[in-house]
Amino acid sequence: MKRTHDDRRRLRLPPAALLLLVVPACVLLACARQNAPAGATTGAPPAVLYPSHLAPGGALPQGATLANPHSGDAAVAKQGALLFTTMNCDGCHGGDASGWVGPNLGDGRWRYGGSDGEVFSSIYFGRPKGMPAFGGVLGTEGVWTLVTYIRSLPPPANVPTQTWVANDTNGSGGEK
Repeated sequence: MKRTHDDRRRLRLPPAALLLLVVPACVLLACARQNAPAGATTGAPPAVLYPSHLAPGGALPQGATLANPHSGDAAVAKQGALLFTTMNCDGCHGGDASGWVGPNLGDGRWRYGGSDGEVFSSIYFGRPKGMPAFGGVLGTEGVWTLVTYIRSLPPPANVPTQTWVANDTNGSGGEK
């Protein structure tokens, strides 16, 4: 029987040797999967509990409660102001977050909730119709820095109206 070029280069391992290579590799992969991120051990789903949500029977689903680790820290708020400008947040929210294309962040009116955790989620994950998700770029610490800055903003002296429709006295919905 004549050997070909391919037969000489082929390495043949006995089944026992193959098992000795495959089993440790599988064990290492399985161990790596058990190392869950630190936040995943809370037992709560990765969502913020929104008390403003409607819940059948009044029973809100379980959710995580996010707490700002820098709440009220003036030095972090100052860093947040710099980060706000550096990340071009003022390009949409205007100088001093007073509103432009994006909403005013200091007037206390929030579409997706105004608690620290809700503001964090809006910045971290983004929102429909224009708010990009910055969590992948800034990380948790950067987003909390922005939340601290936003919370430090003084409310405006004059808050614009919420609607352009005049008060309706005749029940016509403001239409003539």
